Amino acid sequence: MGIIPNIIFVALLGTALFFAFKNFNKIRRNILLGKREDRTDNPATRLKNMLLVAFGQKIMFDRPIPALLHLFVYLGFLIVNIEMLEITIDGIFGTHRIFAQPLGGFYTFVVNFFEYFGVTVIISCIIFLVRRNVLKLFRFNHNDLNDWPSKDANIILYVEIALMTAFLTMNAADTVLQTKGNEHYFKTGEFFFSGLITPLFSGLETGTLIFVERAAWWVHITGVLIFLNYLPFSKHLHIMLAFPNTYFADLKPKGEINNMPEVTKEVNLMLNLPVAETAVPEEAPGKFGAKDVNDLSWKNLLDAYTCTECGRCTSECPANITGKKLSPRRIMMMTRDRAQEVGDNIDKNGTLTDDGKSLHTYISQEELLACTSCQACVEVCPVNINPLDIIIQMRRYKVMEESNAPASWNGMFSNIETSLAPWKFPPSDRFNWSEKV
Repeated sequence: MGIIPNIIFVALLGTALFFAFKNFNKIRRNILLGKREDRTDNPATRLKNMLLVAFGQKIMFDRPIPALLHLFVYLGFLIVNIEMLEITIDGIFGTHRIFAQPLGGFYTFVVNFFEYFGVTVIISCIIFLVRRNVLKLFRFNHNDLNDWPSKDANIILYVEIALMTAFLTMNAADTVLQTKGNEHYFKTGEFFFSGLITPLFSGLETGTLIFVERAAWWVHITGVLIFLNYLPFSKHLHIMLAFPNTYFADLKPKGEINNMPEVTKEVNLMLNLPVAETAVPEEAPGKFGAKDVNDLSWKNLLDAYTCTECGRCTSECPANITGKKLSPRRIMMMTRDRAQEVGDNIDKNGTLTDDGKSLHTYISQEELLACTSCQACVEVCPVNINPLDIIIQMRRYKVMEESNAPASWNGMFSNIETSLAPWKFPPSDRFNWSEKV
């Protein structure tokens, strides 16, 4: 078919991979803006966690229907795009279905397997579109998702439908061409699902069929390469980051909150409790809590970039359910956006310069104070994200650095300091209530 298409394909592939590498490298740089944190312990446990949560989607199945649909899309997209290996080889060397003849009947079986998942992707994406835009489920129509986030979700669903439709169209046109005696389109066996639409093409002339088959081929490969470069700007980045995020997830029980060693030491001294040598920091902290993204850990920022924006955290948050402003999903989205903003600042100026903003510019004190630290958001996240850790660190900054806490909190802090309890009575009276029972 000529060398020009091969040259165009190689140029397209090279350009797409170059920009994808550049954009993913920026995301890596932005994540590493966070403070160092060692997450290399217990590799066997971490691997098991990743296999169960990321690959097996264990937490997703707390809600079986969307979990099953998501599984079809997830597996379908991964499995169908295994064929990208053949498409890439064909595109570079000008071959056609290079694995068909060597693999014979097994090739027919594999492509039929791919087509089955391609159809399940189309059906699942249509159902997802209906859930978002017709049924208007609350967690998909929350004000967190106004404007771009909502459009982003729909765009991806439409793209996935288009990619799978192009894949089936390519196979259907190819099947008809095999009956025309063109040596380039040799027999591959019957493909069931694309075979259902071959009657649409059976009356077309050979030249038209070749155009349809090639057009579908180009739409599929170009769509996949565009999708690859779209990922860094989309919530669907979780397709890639879910695996490292679940691997590096916190292995401690979800109800356990990370305390500051400096504060723990002072509390233990106040209560006349022994202070473990390992718990005493070598140097005083430069700052309590988190003012901006560089005060968070790299894992907090990886959490933010991994967020699927599914809204399960917000739908389970008791503060949000009772009408408070807090939305754990929004916390993660704003953290990610601020990390991106800081990264853009570095790209523009060569180094980080003060822009007069911080993470607190985007997340209000009202949101931070509404959190009850119940861990509901952490429990339900399908990819082990921890919004609470970010909330607590930001709240610590407000209270400990800015002395900006509600009067009722300050009263409680004073009582704890003087009476060792939240209530204003001496420790000797702490158990008087039992005499009245």
